[in-house]
Amino acid sequence: MTAEAERTAAASFISSRLDYCNALLHGLPKIMLHKLQSVQNATARLITGTHHCDHITPVLRELHWLPIREGVKFKLACLVHQSLSGQSPAYLADDCRLISDSTCRSLRSADVPTCMVPRNYSSYGDRTFAAAGPQLWNSLPVQLRNPDISYGRFRRQLKGHLFRNDGHSAL
Repeated sequence: MTAEAERTAAASFISSRLDYCNALLHGLPKIMLHKLQSVQNATARLITGTHHCDHITPVLRELHWLPIREGVKFKLACLVHQSLSGQSPAYLADDCRLISDSTCRSLRSADVPTCMVPRNYSSYGDRTFAAAGPQLWNSLPVQLRNPDISYGRFRRQLKGHLFRNDGHSAL
């Protein structure tokens, strides 16, 4: 096995582990995500041969990898989009409802696809999909909050949005 093949295998193994169930990490403090970010940074350095003293932001951008915190937002927003477009199981779709679908009277906010966010009285409740998903959806730009666009197009636009907002600055 060549060194390049070993790097690729290591990168795919580590990246898949970092992405697995990462939507569950939403709302954790930065200090808790720092270890995962360190693993991602080390993997990026291994793949590209970047030295430890070099800045990691350009390396992650070159690889088109979102930082862990932004990756969590990406996964959560994708789950909400699938829920609103009818491409997810019923137990997830029930947690994401648009305001325009649930009100009997016409509101000005009905023109913009806005989700209802349930009221929670604890920080744990704010981290559940039923609360965090709609809250994240409502924070996206209006042009992204269209459940009628294709899933692939939504993913591309969302990733571009997260890169443009310079999510790499918080590393």
